[in-house]
Amino acid sequence: MINPENPGTAKSWVSEHLAAAIMGDSTLIVQCTAGTDENQIRYGWNYAQLLAKGPSQEALVPTPLYRAMQTGKLCRLEELTRMGSDVQDTLITVLSEKMMPIPELNTSIYAQRGFNIIATANNRDKGVNELSSALKRRFNVVVLPLPEDMAEEVAIVSKRVDEMAGGLDLPVPKNVGEEIARVLTIFRELRSGATADGKVTLKTPSGSLSTAEAIATMVGGLSQAAWFDSGKLGAEGLAASLVGAIVKDPVQDKAVLEEYLETVLKKRPDYAGYYAALNAAI
Repeated sequence: MINPENPGTAKSWVSEHLAAAIMGDSTLIVQCTAGTDENQIRYGWNYAQLLAKGPSQEALVPTPLYRAMQTGKLCRLEELTRMGSDVQDTLITVLSEKMMPIPELNTSIYAQRGFNIIATANNRDKGVNELSSALKRRFNVVVLPLPEDMAEEVAIVSKRVDEMAGGLDLPVPKNVGEEIARVLTIFRELRSGATADGKVTLKTPSGSLSTAEAIATMVGGLSQAAWFDSGKLGAEGLAASLVGAIVKDPVQDKAVLEEYLETVLKKRPDYAGYYAALNAAI
């Protein structure tokens, strides 16, 4: 199981490429949500067949997990913690015994060789449900943290922004590296609750301000620059995306950003454009 403390750390990308490296294109996927129930994880029923003939193998509707067990393939469960805890625990028998009981048919399905599960989950996000200890023990957990090193995070964002800009046919201005560094400085200081030099303690916003959000902010800024600002990338074009990433709670997070602007950015001459643009945006 790939389990970062914060969302936006490329866990889905890692699980996708890990599954592809193991099984190629033979992976089955379940996108978990708050509305996912046991019938979408274990198996469902064709109710016309069920009413006409009663419980039978023909009336059973296999899920991706069921088919993965039948065929010995990998099953990817995206956002496992979005499901309710009672639904999550239906996986315990599947993981420990490699079998799924079907009490309606008085039988069970046993997984073929090659079957396994790769799951992704957040534990610090709104709308997530804690995994039970029993279920956690049945996974090998890999935690993907946010990059600790500023240079490493700048390199990740720069690479992805360049790739995405190429795919979207967006021109990349020469100053994109400078703006990435400025945006990441803002993100890192706000999510850590302190300035980079450690001299000023800050309130933290409710959002995660992840590396993925920094990438989205920069791509939004490139789109703004290409279509509305004559190719010029700057604070004015990035301000709306920055506010959208930082201000999730319109009261609490707005106060956090306003305090940061007055206590930190106002005193930095090289951030004067961001100070003015963000004040105008909020």
